[in-house]
Amino acid sequence: MQTNRTGWKALILAAGFGTRLLPYTRHTPKPLFTINNRPLLDIIIDRLIRSGCGGIIINTHHLADRIESFLASQQYQVPVHTRYEPEILGTGGAMRNVADILDEQPFMVINSDIYTDINLADVYVNHEAQEAPVTLVLHDHATFNSVFVDKEDCITGFAGKATAAPAPDARCLAFTGIHVMDPGALAYIPKDPANVDIIGVYRDMIQTGIPPRAQVVENHHWHDIGTPVAYRQTAFDRMARAALEIAFGETGNYTVSSVAPDGADTRWYRIAGEKGTLVACDRGIRASYDTTEAESFFRIGRHLYKTTGAVPRIYLADGFAGLIFMEDLGDIHLQTTIRGNKNTDIISSLYQVVIDRLVELATAGYEGFDPAWACQTPAYDRSLILEKECDYFARAFLMDYLGMADMTADLAGEFERLADMTIAFAVEGLMHRDMQSRNILVKDNQPYFIDFQGARSGPIQYDLAALLIDPYAALPDPLKHQLVSYYRQKLTRKMPFDEAFFNTGYACCAVTRNLQILGAFGFLTCRKNKPWFSAYIPHAAAGLLSRLKHLENVTNTAFPRLTAVTGEALTNIRDKY
Repeated sequence: MQTNRTGWKALILAAGFGTRLLPYTRHTPKPLFTINNRPLLDIIIDRLIRSGCGGIIINTHHLADRIESFLASQQYQVPVHTRYEPEILGTGGAMRNVADILDEQPFMVINSDIYTDINLADVYVNHEAQEAPVTLVLHDHATFNSVFVDKEDCITGFAGKATAAPAPDARCLAFTGIHVMDPGALAYIPKDPANVDIIGVYRDMIQTGIPPRAQVVENHHWHDIGTPVAYRQTAFDRMARAALEIAFGETGNYTVSSVAPDGADTRWYRIAGEKGTLVACDRGIRASYDTTEAESFFRIGRHLYKTTGAVPRIYLADGFAGLIFMEDLGDIHLQTTIRGNKNTDIISSLYQVVIDRLVELATAGYEGFDPAWACQTPAYDRSLILEKECDYFARAFLMDYLGMADMTADLAGEFERLADMTIAFAVEGLMHRDMQSRNILVKDNQPYFIDFQGARSGPIQYDLAALLIDPYAALPDPLKHQLVSYYRQKLTRKMPFDEAFFNTGYACCAVTRNLQILGAFGFLTCRKNKPWFSAYIPHAAAGLLSRLKHLENVTNTAFPRLTAVTGEALTNIRDKY
């Protein structure tokens, strides 16, 4: 890619507001959107340097401090400067605004919102071989074709305002956002008005008989990331190809098929190459600077794969794009495996294997776990219990699903007592926080945990409770008791603990988890329009009532208001069904 002609300069246009990419450009300027975890601006700078560019100027305006901060963290081989525009000058105005730091060589201009592998070195050499003051790099792209080119590769006009009627043999092509300009061509750019569109300048040049020339390119990749959909498609395509190469060493084409969604908004896909398949998870473009679920999933997943082997291998992840590419473990969930199976011995054996891995997650996974990896809160604490378990139950289940009055204030005292007790009787370790049968895949008779982005430190009894009271599985009570005993036996080999203390914490966690389950089912049914989840509500509500009574027996602590409300809820549910 390197040429003999080096040292020329380039202008990267990066001052735009990114309006079409709202709301994401409120916190991140468009040039810092990432492709395979790498800012697009960095990709463009690297390609320019490898093409022979000896100095780069970047015009800035919107969130200029973010771009400055990023550049300050890099160490490029050539000088990279910025030119801040207090008011946006437009593409033509930006070129004139940097004239003082250009030299006598032609310079390249490139948009900061394109991803391409067009050979920039060839583009520069081609321009020097021509006599035209400006070269525009064009290609055939049906969505954007708007530039008329004659058979001599001279540009004769732009759609909507051609200089003359296009000739019969004229081609209509698309501008790639890459052009090379002789310094003398800057004289064609007017000083006023300040905001100058360079396409208007090129029209004027055509009118005066000095048309820009076209360099038409083929057999390349080119993506515009100007909209959320276009950005997401570009990031997905580049990462899918890279992940397949890492996993199977293949660089060819691939197909994509959707994987049936569950309760979450996350979108899942299966990527099929020639040598194997991967699974992709799309959690959406970063909405703020807080740690995203995609970042938590990647960091926690990488840690758990190394320490337990109980999760899929992650090949690539991009926290900003919200994309993760991982090992394909198939579609068979634990729920599917036990559905319709009446043999409790077989079910028990399978759950024991799950518990073996669950104990490893709680203990080995806890070692070296960084709380900064967690999203929402670094630990399962009192505030999380009150917000994500108790209030969730009151609002999403009692109010939204059952239409009952707002009882959060009436239940506040008991909710606080429950939260305090849950934390007080915690056996500390790493918790998955959504350990239910649909988040466990079974491949070659081995269970693997998925959806672990909510993992954090906390009471390990919570995951055991979530696994055993899971409405999707509806395990019989004798089997639950047997599996609790099995878990304690396995845990004894990993750490010392008091059995009565463990059991009390388990009883607390069974209630908090049950509140979360009902809140989730209410939310998914009413707010997400997924009514099939309501089929599991009667079982979960009946379970909550029995677990409250058990908690009272274990702790000698009554929860009269919550018990009464749950009884009322059960009556309403029976009326609904």
